Amino acid sequence: MPKQRVLFICTDCGTEHTKWQGQCSACKSWNSFRELKSQKNESHGLQREPRRAVKLSEVAVKKLSRLSSGQIEFDRVLGGGLVPGSVVLISGNPGAGKSTLLTQVSSFVSGTGAVLYVAGEESLAQVAIRASRLSLPVENLDIVDETSCERLISIWKELAPSVVIVDSIQVMFTENSDSSPGGVNQVRESASLLINQAKVSNTVLILVGHVTKEGSLAGPRTLEHMIDAFISLEGESDSKFRLLRSIKNRFGPVNELGVFAMTERGLKEIKNPSSIFLSRSPELKPGSAVMVVWEGTRPLLLEIQALVDESVLGQARRVVVGLEQNRLAMLLAILNRHGGLQVADQDVFVNAVGGIRISETSSDLALLASVISSFRNWVLPQDLVIFGEVGLSGEIRPVPNGQERIREAFKHGFKTAIIPDGNRPNKLINKSLRTIPVKNLGEVIANLETLSSTN
Repeated sequence: MPKQRVLFICTDCGTEHTKWQGQCSACKSWNSFRELKSQKNESHGLQREPRRAVKLSEVAVKKLSRLSSGQIEFDRVLGGGLVPGSVVLISGNPGAGKSTLLTQVSSFVSGTGAVLYVAGEESLAQVAIRASRLSLPVENLDIVDETSCERLISIWKELAPSVVIVDSIQVMFTENSDSSPGGVNQVRESASLLINQAKVSNTVLILVGHVTKEGSLAGPRTLEHMIDAFISLEGESDSKFRLLRSIKNRFGPVNELGVFAMTERGLKEIKNPSSIFLSRSPELKPGSAVMVVWEGTRPLLLEIQALVDESVLGQARRVVVGLEQNRLAMLLAILNRHGGLQVADQDVFVNAVGGIRISETSSDLALLASVISSFRNWVLPQDLVIFGEVGLSGEIRPVPNGQERIREAFKHGFKTAIIPDGNRPNKLINKSLRTIPVKNLGEVIANLETLSSTN
C-alpha cells in the first residue's frame, strides 16, 4: 500500500520541508508554509530501465525547426519562433493583453496546423466575442473550456494539435493532487502532466501564469525551472504600449524585447521602437538627453529626463522611474567626488521616457548628462546621443556593441555622439557623424558645456 507522508511547502518558492518552520530557508519569507499530505509509492521509479552513458560527440545535433506565430516581435522574443516540443510560460499584469496576444497567435497558427485553445478562465462565448472584435479568422481554431488535466490530455491526444494554449495554469487541476486549484502543489502537478504530454507528443505548449502584487510570477518558483521559455508582457494601464520581454529562453537570447501597441484590432507590433521612444518636444529644455541601450539583440534609442531642484525638506529626495534607485545614488556620489558638482541638497528626479525599465550600465553617462544639464541649466543639442558606463573613480568605461549603437544613432539622424574612449570607432562610420571619445567625467562635463554654449 502507498505510504502517506506529510510535507510543508513554501507558497512563495515551492521549497519542500519535512516539518513546519516560521521562515523559509530558501527565499527567507515568513509564515509561508502550507501542509500537504501526499501518497508516496515505495516502488516508484524502480521499474525504469537504466540509462547508458554516451559520448557527447556521438549525440546527433539537429537544426531547430521553428513555427512562426505570425507576430514578428513575438517570434523575436522567442528567438525566431515556436519550437515543437517546447513549453513557453507567459505572464503579465491583468489587462496587459496576454489573452489578446495569444488569441491572435492561435488564429494565425491555425491556418497552417491544428491549434487547441484551452479557455480555463473565460467562457467560449467570451473568447468568440474577442476574436470577432479583432476580426480574426478562427474557422480552423479548436477551443475547449476545460480545467481537468486528465480530460484535457484525452482531448489533446484525439486532436493531435501542433500548439496547445492553456489560459491559465492557475485554474488547472489534476486528480493526483488533493489541494485546491491554484495551490502550490496543484499548479506544479498540473504543469508537470501537461509538460510531459507536450514533450511526448512534440507539441508547443504555451501556459499563461498569474502575477503577484509585486509583479513576480505567482505560484512555485520550481515552475520556472520546468519550462523552456519564460516571457513577460509589461505595460502601464494608462499607456497603449506593451513590452514583451524574455526572462528565460533555452532556444534563444534572454532579455530580448518586443514592442507592441494596443489598438482596437488587438496588439500591433512596432517594428521601429526607437521612433516611439524618441518623440521629443520640439522646444528643447534642460535635463534631457538621448542614450542608446542594448536590449537582447538590437539597440534602442531612449530619452532620459532629469529634474534637479532645490530641496525644501530636511532631506533631499531621489525619485527614479525606469532605472535603479541605488545606481542613481552611486552616480550622484561620483559626480560630487570627481565632477565637482554638489547636489546633496537638491531633489533629483529621473525618468526613462516610454515606460521601459533599464538595467544595463551603458545608461550611466546619459543619466549623469541629464542631471548636469538640469543642474547647470544647459540645453543639450537635439542631435546629441550619449552612452557609456561610469566607474567609481570617475573613469568612463566601454560598453559592448559600441559600433552598432553608433550606427543606430546615425540611422535616426543623430550627428554627435559622446562615447567612451574604449568604443572609439576603428574607421570612419560617416563623414557627417562626429564622435567625441571621453576618458573621465571631467572631459564629459567640459564637452557638455561646449556643446550647450554652441547650441
